[in-house]
Amino acid sequence: MITERIISAESQYKTASVKERNTRSIAKAISWRIVGTIDTILISWLITGKITLALSIGAIETVTKIALYFFHERAWNVVSWGKHKID
Repeated sequence: MITERIISAESQYKTASVKERNTRSIAKAISWRIVGTIDTILISWLITGKITLALSIGAIETVTKIALYFFHERAWNVVSWGKHKID
């Protein structure tokens, strides 16, 4: 039982250390941006009291932050710091 857990943990670790494809980074960026945009819209609405202004702010920041996140993610993918080579 303990051996099975160790083997399972090792296989999960090996999977996590594999380089990600661009499409995965795009999907992660979009899903995270949906959560972030909802947050931005709610905060903007609370501050301004205007839902149309809040939706406009949310729409603009969605596009810019998806692009920023994608390039940030790709840059970190080439940084070797914190990665361990698995034999």
